[in-house]
Amino acid sequence: MHGGMYLPKGIGMAQGLQVSNTVMIPGSNNVFLKTIAAAGAAFVIAGAGQAQTDMPFALDWKFEGPAAPYFVAVDSGHFAAEGLTVEISEGAGSLDAIPKVATGAFPIGFADINSLMRFLDQNPGAPVTAIMMIYDKPPFAVVGRKSLGVMEPSDLEGRILGAPPPDGAWAQFPIFAAETGIDTSAITVEPVGFPTREPMLAEGNVAAVTGFSFSSTLNLIRLGVPEDDLSILLMADYGVDLYGNAIIVNTDFAAANPEAVTGFLRAVAMGWKEAIGDPAAAVDMMMSRNPAADAALETRRLEMAIMANVMTDYVAANGIGGIDADRMMNAIEQTKSVYEFQNEPDMALYFDSSYLPTDGSLMLQ
Repeated sequence: MHGGMYLPKGIGMAQGLQVSNTVMIPGSNNVFLKTIAAAGAAFVIAGAGQAQTDMPFALDWKFEGPAAPYFVAVDSGHFAAEGLTVEISEGAGSLDAIPKVATGAFPIGFADINSLMRFLDQNPGAPVTAIMMIYDKPPFAVVGRKSLGVMEPSDLEGRILGAPPPDGAWAQFPIFAAETGIDTSAITVEPVGFPTREPMLAEGNVAAVTGFSFSSTLNLIRLGVPEDDLSILLMADYGVDLYGNAIIVNTDFAAANPEAVTGFLRAVAMGWKEAIGDPAAAVDMMMSRNPAADAALETRRLEMAIMANVMTDYVAANGIGGIDADRMMNAIEQTKSVYEFQNEPDMALYFDSSYLPTDGSLMLQ
């Protein structure tokens, strides 16, 4: 089962949306659980014969600005100081790392916690959980063009919305629609690929797209869309009280290697702290892995992520990585309003704070 094919249930035509193409959904839970068992066994055996310091890390997306802090942790020696060898791999969407980590293909990854909740509901017992919140305020957004008539949520009615099926923002769109009172039956949804999402909006083939605010906005500017023509509808500003992407871990690996996992999180916090202090230097480290990128654009993308998604008031006061239990319970209730859980949701399954370091390293200021 590949993350790029996972489509959360309760989305699409089940929500009354007019979908103009067919989206394939993966097979049964039994097949997935058999895969977990086989891959998990191989992972444990491999772990017994290899150094436990190897921790390949599955990102959610490409090597762009918001990924720079992890390369800071590599190049500044923070992972090495924890006795870890970390190889970072690109992802194909904010759901992509979940099955990779659940099957043991990667011990640790970066993914949308809301999609993780649905994944665990559909695959009970899958050995994966979130252990460090990074996007305290999620970047889930609808990005439209004013010249195409999209300035507020209700403007989506009667227009075409481009949405990649594996997109974390699309996964949360039903909550956004419910909170804003959008008539979803009046919206035509065009399933699009990640590479074609912003070009289709730039060409006027769709009136808006779902995506991460910092990614879609800067991609459109790069394509020549005037910045003042863009309307960025950040879902968190319209009543969506969810968390965003978090570090996730294979729970079998974490149970066998608790100190390594805590060390990984400490190094990640140090990487973010340095990136916040000097975003341009952080992007320079990322550029060595993606030399075709635009350094100025990626620096701005990282700065947008820091200001809007990472350095919230909660993080300034409490440090990076933790969650507020009441807010998380409200997020679960919002998810329940648009998604029918097969099993009673349990916050303890979705987030485990026990691996977070307690030595003050999570404070970013």
